[in-house]
Amino acid sequence: MADLAKREAPGLRAGTAAAALSQLMALVGEAVVVFDGTGEIQLANDRASELFSHAGELVGTNVRLLFPPAEGDVSPEFSAADLPFDIDGSPASVTVRGADGAPLDLRVRAEHVNAPGNVAMLVARPQDRAVLEALEADGRVRELERANHRLSGALGIVLGTLDSEDVTTLFERVLDEISSTMDADGTIIYLAEPDGFHLRGTSDSLAGANVAQFMPFGRAIETLASRAGHGLRLRVQQAAGKDLRRGRLEMRDVMDEDTRRTHRVEARLLPPFTSFIATPVWFGGHVISIIEVGWRRARSVRTDDVRLLDSVAHYLSMQLMGAFTAMRAERARKLESLSTELRERLLTATDGPGDGAVDALEALWDRVADGVDSKAALVEENPHQHLVMAKLPGMGQRSMPFDLDELVAEHRDGDVAVVPVVASDDVHEWLRGLGEPCVGAFVDAGTLAGARRACLVLRPEGSEPLDEAELAFLVRFAQDVRDIARGEEAREREARISQALQTGMRNELQHVEGITAQGIYSSATASAFVGGDFYDLISLPGRRACVIMGDVSGKGVEAASVSAAVKTALGAYAWEGLEPARMVRLLNDFILGFSRIETFVTLFVGLIDLGRGTLTYCSAGHPPAVVAHGSTGEIEMLGVQSGVVGAFHDISYRDGRLALGEGDVLLLYTDGTTEARRPDGAFFGEEGLRDAVMAERGMPFEGFLDRMLGVLDEFTGHHLDDDVAMVALRVDKIGGAQG
Repeated sequence: MADLAKREAPGLRAGTAAAALSQLMALVGEAVVVFDGTGEIQLANDRASELFSHAGELVGTNVRLLFPPAEGDVSPEFSAADLPFDIDGSPASVTVRGADGAPLDLRVRAEHVNAPGNVAMLVARPQDRAVLEALEADGRVRELERANHRLSGALGIVLGTLDSEDVTTLFERVLDEISSTMDADGTIIYLAEPDGFHLRGTSDSLAGANVAQFMPFGRAIETLASRAGHGLRLRVQQAAGKDLRRGRLEMRDVMDEDTRRTHRVEARLLPPFTSFIATPVWFGGHVISIIEVGWRRARSVRTDDVRLLDSVAHYLSMQLMGAFTAMRAERARKLESLSTELRERLLTATDGPGDGAVDALEALWDRVADGVDSKAALVEENPHQHLVMAKLPGMGQRSMPFDLDELVAEHRDGDVAVVPVVASDDVHEWLRGLGEPCVGAFVDAGTLAGARRACLVLRPEGSEPLDEAELAFLVRFAQDVRDIARGEEAREREARISQALQTGMRNELQHVEGITAQGIYSSATASAFVGGDFYDLISLPGRRACVIMGDVSGKGVEAASVSAAVKTALGAYAWEGLEPARMVRLLNDFILGFSRIETFVTLFVGLIDLGRGTLTYCSAGHPPAVVAHGSTGEIEMLGVQSGVVGAFHDISYRDGRLALGEGDVLLLYTDGTTEARRPDGAFFGEEGLRDAVMAERGMPFEGFLDRMLGVLDEFTGHHLDDDVAMVALRVDKIGGAQG
């Protein structure tokens, strides 16, 4: 290999351009000289030094010394016109002084290089005056023309990409210059990521062409090139008749022109060429990039072209690594900035009415998806019907055949999860079968405001998967949604509790349209205002209501304070839309941490849905409620029972359910009712209560509880020895619009 004289040209750095051009200029055996717009020689190979040895050291001297003008015709300023040939790529014959001082005829070709500094390259070789040898020399000059074109293009790549920090500009320069240099139909470049090679640029000539966005490790041309360690000459073989008859070609045969071996490759991963070179770019012992240069028609790719591209790739490795690092840093900065923007919008939403952050979430999913170059597909879960619905970009609402908890199980980070959707997994195959975008991620922010908050962010089939930075961005967003929404819920709960504490000491029944309600409290002592019996009726949105009846063990201020706290907490839970058993479980933990003495509560919590005509209830150690059915006159005791509240940590609570009809009456009471005694010691009991309710059939609802209390008073001989609290609700209207 000829050595390259070392000298820094304007903008050239020792060890980068010089090293690269040393390899490139060694590809030809002709004299090669590179000079700038002032005529100063910047680079020269050994063959040029031998040919013009009479001029001494060439680098740093003026090219006019090699081609001196006529005597008396020397201009103080260099001009291309001073040279005995044109710098336009056309061949010329010139006579110079040879190494021995005798005249020497040369065949030369000079051409400007598209690079800073008005750089030009000259290729020259001796020629004999004999006609036959002149014709032979013309053929060789044609070879020189090709070599000159290649070397000029390579030099343009070197000079045009030095110190390029903008990866987009770098790729634009490199890819178009490579295509031009190699007379190719196009150039493609992929950069390595942890999951495979991602498309990062194409030459302008491939605008609109179908180019694979992503090549997974081990499944494409990148594997062949990486294993070989150098550029490969490859050709896509014609499809066999049997393959054509199958319709769409899934696989294609690709032949290595050096080994003549044929490889099967997925058609979608091939470049839009018939003949092409695939060259790996190495850095630090790893392939960081794949460059593909190709031609649409089949052709014989020269080995010299592969060597040239390998040399360019060797030079570009340092440039690509620096630009790639800058690109990653810029991408991370943009995602961090977007995370901050989204968090601020969520926080701002908490200052408004409604569910705040949760209400804002639906509008933010599109912005999140845009941030990772994807489309958003909202996912909703209907736990009652065990359905998961996705609003897909193309087909709209579709039922997803997946259990969300199973889907996110291995990817959960606390209450949130981000599950990559990649080739061949179940979600990818389901979406692909529907013809929908099928690469991306499933983002689960958990259950907030009573519903699962999740979304698919999707890219078209064949797109590159979301990288580590993009997945981390989605995790941060889901965590922000959860934290801000939970904080908002906690603040609203605290506000409701604070407000309820102001009125929590009073038993009262709110007005609920569709229900007629009565409540009564009779104290056995003069200190009833600090007793433990309590009840409440809470009107909720959507034609719903929550009825509460409870009895705190003990008397005095402690019982009354627990009573007030229980009513307050249950009121807050009811507004959160929790089921009764869930409310009681939370209350159990609340009381165990609230009361400083041994206090427990018997409790009935009922959630009435007038729109559906249902009662969902949890009876925790409380006497069974009574329902008098208006349509049949039958009396029913609600028998689903759970343990008391505030006694043990590990206790189970369950819901009971009942259908309600118009005219039905629900009676709730504390144990002071059934434990009332006659003077002879007999208990009034559940049987006495049932008989008293049966006796009310045909009687008006107005005054119902007063009459019930009168029965008790008479039974005890006007000596009630315990507090008695009762609530009666009559269902007046079932059905109607949901609020």
